[in-house]
Amino acid sequence: MSKIELRNVKGTTDYSPKEQYIRNYISDTLKNVFEKYGYKPLQTPLLCYYDLLALKYDEENDILKEVYKVKDQGNRNLALRYDLTVPFAKYIAINQNTKLPFKRYEIGEVFRNGPVKLGRDREFIQCDVDVVGIEGQLIEAEFVALYVEAYKKLGIDVIIKYNNRKFLSGIIIEAGIPNEFITDTITIIDKFEKLTKQELEQEFLKIGVNKDQIEKLYSFLQMNSEELINIKSENEILNQGIKELETLKGYIAKLDLLQYVQFSPSLARGQEYYTGTVFEVYDAKGEIKSSIGGGGRYDKMITDFIDDGKQYPAVGISFGLNVIYEILKDREEFAEKALTDIFIIPMGTEIECLKIAEILRKANYKVEVEMKQRKMKKSLEYANEENIPYVFILGEDELKQNIISIKNMKEKTQTTISLDKIADWKN
Repeated sequence: MSKIELRNVKGTTDYSPKEQYIRNYISDTLKNVFEKYGYKPLQTPLLCYYDLLALKYDEENDILKEVYKVKDQGNRNLALRYDLTVPFAKYIAINQNTKLPFKRYEIGEVFRNGPVKLGRDREFIQCDVDVVGIEGQLIEAEFVALYVEAYKKLGIDVIIKYNNRKFLSGIIIEAGIPNEFITDTITIIDKFEKLTKQELEQEFLKIGVNKDQIEKLYSFLQMNSEELINIKSENEILNQGIKELETLKGYIAKLDLLQYVQFSPSLARGQEYYTGTVFEVYDAKGEIKSSIGGGGRYDKMITDFIDDGKQYPAVGISFGLNVIYEILKDREEFAEKALTDIFIIPMGTEIECLKIAEILRKANYKVEVEMKQRKMKKSLEYANEENIPYVFILGEDELKQNIISIKNMKEKTQTTISLDKIADWKN
C-alpha cells in the first residue's frame, strides 16, 4: 500500500473538543437570540443543482468562480452551496403554501473555493436569519437590534455599517454613468476602502467610466448622511434610496441604537441580488479587520423564482461563526473552561462508580469515569489537565461505609458524603 500524506484540505480545519466547545457556544448563543426574535429553525441541503446557484449571476461573477462543482452518478451538474440565502429562496419557491411573513434561521456549513485568510476558510459555518413577506425599514431596524443583542451576548463590541443599493445606483446615474455600467461600478465601489483613489480610477477606466464621471461619483462617496439628505435631484432611484436611508436612521434613533451604527456610502456588498438596505458588521476593537456579519434586502430573488405576478420582499442578515470564533478563542473564560464537571476514580469499585455516574448525569452533571485503571497520581493529573473541578474517589472501604470522597481540585480540599445523598452532593 502506498503511503499518503495525512493533512487537511486547504481552507478546512479540525477543531479540538475545547475549540469546538467555543464554536458550539457561539451557535447556541445565536440560536437563543434568533428564537427570542421569533425566527424558526430551517434546514436546507448542502448539495444543490448548479443551475440554481448560478441563476442570479453571469459566469464571470466572482461568486461562481468560488463554487465547488460536483457531478452525481447520473452525470447531473451539482454544487456545494456557497451561502444559505439562495437555498432559502428555493425553499419558499417550492413551498408556496408557506404562510407569510415567514421568519427563519439556519446554522449550517457553506463552501467557497476562494482565498484563505484569518477568519475565512473554504468550509465554514454561516448563521443566517431571514424574513420573507415584509416590506419597509421597520424589519431592518429590528435586525439592527438583533445584531446588537447577539454580539452583546457574545461579548463583542461592534460597529454596524449600513447603506442602500438604490442610493448607490442613484449616485452612479447622477454621476452620468450609463445604466449598463451600474453592476460593474457597484462591484468596484465595494472596494472603496481597500484601494487608493488612483487604483480605483484604474478599475473604473477599465470598464469604460470616464474621469469626469469618476470625480462626480467620488464626491458622492465622500459625503456624510447629512450632506446626502440635501441632494436635490429628479433621479427617482436616488430619491427613493435617500428616503429609505433616512427612514431607517429614524427608526434606529427611536430604538436608541445610533451609537452602534455608521452610514457608509461606499458599502455595496458584492452580491447582485441586493435591492435596498445592506449591512456589514465590524469588530469595534479591530481585532479582526474583515467583517464579522452582513446582509441586506433582496426583494427580487424569491419574486423571480416564483414568478406568479406577486411580490415576495425579503431581507436577511448573517453571522460568520468562523470569524467570531477567532475573536473569542483566546479569551480567559474559555481557556479555563472545563468540559466535564466530575471525574470519578474507582478503586476496585468500577460498576458501582458507573451507577453513581448515571445518578449524577440524571442530576444534569457532566461526568467521566476513570476506566484505564491508572495509578491515582496519573488520574489526578488527567483531571488537572482537563480543568475538571471535582474528583470523586470510591474505594472498597468507602463502599462498605456507604460514603464517597470528594476532592475539590482548585481549593485542594477533600471531604466525604453519604452515597444516599450523591444526587444532592453540592448542598
